[in-house]
Amino acid sequence: MLKNILSIFLKENCPLCERTTHQEICDYCQKQLKSCQLKKPQRFWQGDLPLFVWGVYDGKLKRAIAALKYDKQSQIGEILGVWLAETWQNHSLINRKISPLIIPIPIHESKQKIRGFNQSEIIAKGFCQVTKYPLNSQGLIRIRQTKAMFSLTFEEKQKNIQGSFKLGKSLQNYSLSKPVLLVDDIYTTGTTVKEAARILRNQGIKVIGVLAVSTPRHL
Repeated sequence: MLKNILSIFLKENCPLCERTTHQEICDYCQKQLKSCQLKKPQRFWQGDLPLFVWGVYDGKLKRAIAALKYDKQSQIGEILGVWLAETWQNHSLINRKISPLIIPIPIHESKQKIRGFNQSEIIAKGFCQVTKYPLNSQGLIRIRQTKAMFSLTFEEKQKNIQGSFKLGKSLQNYSLSKPVLLVDDIYTTGTTVKEAARILRNQGIKVIGVLAVSTPRHL
């Protein structure tokens, strides 16, 4: 009886649809989110900077990422990180004996103060909970605030992001034996992650790929 009473008070509203739920995201919204999952997330795992991406940036997944970033629903990021990890483990794209260092793409300090967190770091934490890979949230630091990318041409995006990152203190003047996987919420043209990888590679750090929660349909 007491357990039933407590369960009523412990219910919360789903951050995506306001339905009451015992979970951080209700069953209905979880199904909607998983309908955005790519059938072949390993499809882009090729080239100089391979990409592994969980889903299509559309519909419920687009709404979820917006809620994560702008409504401060950080639990959404952790769940998406867990799903990304579970899918990653199902594909065995790297030697299982390798335990790469996970570095999330940073946001500028001013933006993080407003938001309260870096969404890519939250996703990375969920990912590492499952994979047990080591996480370095300060491996890269964003030193320059950039313009919004969505209205820029490819050339403008490259110019906009150039010089935006530096190595964190933990990686400066230090030879890292572990390879690195970068983590981001949305992969569009790859301009941001390529610049991040360049900074790391200039230090002699091996970057083996990028993990992203979502990408637009046209990629």
